[in-house]
Amino acid sequence: MPRVRVTRRLHFNAAHRLYRADWSDERNREVFGDCSNPNWHGHNYEMDVTVEGAVDPATGYVLDLKLLKEAVQEAVIRDVDHRNLNLEVPWLEGLNPTTENFVVAIWNRLEPRIPEGVELNRIVLWETPRNYVEYSGEQGSREAAG
Repeated sequence: MPRVRVTRRLHFNAAHRLYRADWSDERNREVFGDCSNPNWHGHNYEMDVTVEGAVDPATGYVLDLKLLKEAVQEAVIRDVDHRNLNLEVPWLEGLNPTTENFVVAIWNRLEPRIPEGVELNRIVLWETPRNYVEYSGEQGSREAAG
């Protein structure tokens, strides 16, 4: 059967502050600018989750997108929507919640919940309509597993 990629886009809102506790306020402002505001700032995130697999001849699906949506909601969105990423998300504890760090943490939460026979292919996390990061997992670990 042909291998196909399918994507589901989801939305959530969250606040965060980019800073390092071991740096001075001045150094944090120098590196992170307005994103280091001690009073936090928020984003309306969009997240594209792409899975890849063979098309099931019985259903015509790679994966029912309803099931993908439920997995993302349960593994990620219920924990982060309308939350402060620095203070309220245990699986981000100790992590500077840059979009780069955040997308890797999301991958690590979501990948084990993807059904067997389907692969998590890519996550694109849009912080703003103009800024996004993209993650496709650790290439070395995928090749070693394959």
